[in-house]
Amino acid sequence: MVKVTALRHVAFEDAGILEGLFAQRGWTLDYVEAPVTDWKPLDPLAPDLLVVLGGPIGAYEEHLYPFLNPELAFIKARLAADRPTLGLCLGAQLIARALGAAVYPGPEKEIGWKPLMLTAAGVASPLRHVAAEHAFMFHWHGDTFDLPEGATLLAGTEVCPHQAFTWGKATLAFQCHPEVRAHDLEKWFVGHAVEMGAAHVSVRHLRDDTRRYGAALEHQGARLFNEWLDALKI
Repeated sequence: MVKVTALRHVAFEDAGILEGLFAQRGWTLDYVEAPVTDWKPLDPLAPDLLVVLGGPIGAYEEHLYPFLNPELAFIKARLAADRPTLGLCLGAQLIARALGAAVYPGPEKEIGWKPLMLTAAGVASPLRHVAAEHAFMFHWHGDTFDLPEGATLLAGTEVCPHQAFTWGKATLAFQCHPEVRAHDLEKWFVGHAVEMGAAHVSVRHLRDDTRRYGAALEHQGARLFNEWLDALKI
């Protein structure tokens, strides 16, 4: 049986639609609560697929959140073995940093729904399913990253040109959130209320756009992930 491990940083930023896709395949999904777990006994090569989830902290803030040190070491070991790995938001930033790229505050926060701009490589990849003509993407981040050496850029936005990339044989990373389930975003609106207020983001506007765009992203996101998971051949 295929085993998936997800590194989770806050409870409401979970694997989203991936939970159902894994269940349909008969795969098991276990969450590791990254801020409080004991990293010593964990084997980074054990899962058939590792998913590194999002969270509201910076990938460079190990001075404030010391658990990031063993988490980065865990991810580095995984990448060194070129084992299947998926990063989402903070997860993508941690992967970028583990690969030696800089992670830093972006020019502005991107919170809400906007389409991705795909590169030629993105159009030729499973990301074509979330191209602008098919779905708007959900974004929630203030940081961004340089493209790691050896990575292939798949998509960007005007604010953050590096939104999605592949690296090695089986690593895929998204700064955006193709995994979200629309009804779960109410948890985000509560959990990130202070950040929204500071950024002058309207929860009513986010909720309206979620009603408008959420279903299409769930459908197209499932197509994206299923194609990528099929290609892993695990």
